[in-house]
Amino acid sequence: MSERLAQARGFLLDMDGTFFLGERLLDGALDFVALLRRQGKEFLFLTNNSSKDRRQYVEKITRLGLAVTPDQVLTSGEAAARLLARDHAGAKLFVVGTPSLEDEFRAAGFVLDDPRPGVIVMGFDTTLTYAKLWKLCDLVRAGLPYIVTHPDLNCPTPTGFMPDIGAAIAYVKAATGRGPDQVVGKPSRLMAEAAAHKLGLPLESLAMVGDRLYTDIALGPAAGIPAVLVLSGETRAEDVAGSPFQPDATFEHLGALAAWLSAAGTSAAGTSAAAEPAARVEAR
Repeated sequence: MSERLAQARGFLLDMDGTFFLGERLLDGALDFVALLRRQGKEFLFLTNNSSKDRRQYVEKITRLGLAVTPDQVLTSGEAAARLLARDHAGAKLFVVGTPSLEDEFRAAGFVLDDPRPGVIVMGFDTTLTYAKLWKLCDLVRAGLPYIVTHPDLNCPTPTGFMPDIGAAIAYVKAATGRGPDQVVGKPSRLMAEAAAHKLGLPLESLAMVGDRLYTDIALGPAAGIPAVLVLSGETRAEDVAGSPFQPDATFEHLGALAAWLSAAGTSAAGTSAAAEPAARVEAR
């Protein structure tokens, strides 16, 4: 798997807890992207956070010091809109989400707020109200197709964690006895396929990098690609051994991964180089 990681042509890069935390870039974030550019490799920022659209992330990443375009960001909201455009074209939607998520679906040509929707979509809704939850539960009980953008239980913040969509999914299931029909975001293969399509690369040529075992790392086996854990966000080193989701490599942060990739590239070119840099790494 170390060879597949070294030869990856594109990297799917988580944001919250991996590239930045709050308004702070994490260690080695810019070094990692600079290395990929020197090596002629692609990258795509990938996030399960559907409370914001890709343009908001572009503004934030650019403000933090890396100029990117909307083509370099994929949210679970955009991936869900792509999926529904394929499988439910023309459907009227009831969307539980922020105004940004609603705009994502309107931009994809969907009609929202119809009194008789045909499909339910739930995202990470920081504007959630009891009235929304009540209507959502009524529609779930009625048996409408029920799509959620991602499964995350918590969203990292500079001061800790805030409840994410997973808590709302549990609420709806407790009230209705029914879970979602499809989960689009990580670790679903659907998210990886949408990313590969957006990058224009074969899925098998990609690698996933992130800080969460049950989303970022679980995407690896789901999509058949290497999954790299960085310990700059939610996961601690001691969490890994007991997890059913095992990374193919573990690094302290993106800077350490950049050092490893640089050494691997130098070694492949026939120059003497350490197989593993001094920074923490475990690779299989």
